[in-house]
Amino acid sequence: MLQDVRIAFIGPGAMAEAMIRGVVVGELVSPAQVIAAGPRSARLEELQNKYGIHMATDNVTAAQGADVVVLAVKPQMMNPVMQGLKGHIRSGALVLSVIAGARLQTIENGLQHHAIVRSMPNTPAMIGEGMTVWTASPSVTMAQRAHAQAILAALGQEIFVEEEDYLDMATALSGNGPAYVFLFMEAMVDAGVHLGFPRYIAEKLVLQTVKGAVAYAAQTPQHLARLRNQVTSPGGTSAEALYYLEKAGFRTALSRAIWAAYQRSSQLGRGKKRNVQDE
Repeated sequence: MLQDVRIAFIGPGAMAEAMIRGVVVGELVSPAQVIAAGPRSARLEELQNKYGIHMATDNVTAAQGADVVVLAVKPQMMNPVMQGLKGHIRSGALVLSVIAGARLQTIENGLQHHAIVRSMPNTPAMIGEGMTVWTASPSVTMAQRAHAQAILAALGQEIFVEEEDYLDMATALSGNGPAYVFLFMEAMVDAGVHLGFPRYIAEKLVLQTVKGAVAYAAQTPQHLARLRNQVTSPGGTSAEALYYLEKAGFRTALSRAIWAAYQRSSQLGRGKKRNVQDE
């Protein structure tokens, strides 16, 4: 699928490394097909030593010969990076963005380039267990879509959507989702310590419980509510715990948090700064 496709990563951060690891270790490409660019030579040398890829401290040098240019910089660095790359990306190349909140039109205008894929991965991509939602501009060819899909699949699971607005929804649900899960797990561990468990035992209990519950849910066709009912005996301990969670507004609080994240993602896409006076 990616034979002879040259990939340039602009921004050698954690997500870029996850993608490099996925395509190189997964043998989708050879290390010689990959180049990473960024201002810190020490970081570039680290990636070069790990994966055998090429490196450049100049973004233009990396991008000029690439078939796929991956934008993996922080959102606040996007505009100066695009300004430097404008006019230096081959007309037949694909630009694949993993920049949170950066809309297709913004990238197209900033680079003066038309073939753009926008994606929203999440942090489990670091271990090949990510969930990535992506979309493409009308100028992206079917071959380029296949290239983007192959690269993103190296991070875990991926799903293509036609409507770009789904990317903001995905940011709030799956992109930020690990943070919600980690907070939930942290609260469970703290509760276990409060009960009297040593913290290392509480952590092991919680980690395996969440891991097992997710694996079980993934392998059964039953609705999540039915799975919950299976462990909720009338008048039992689960029923008592769930009663207090519902009474405390657990479900509503989570729903409102995800809605707030979606609204913020939409604001970022429009370039709107957060205004605490609106809260």
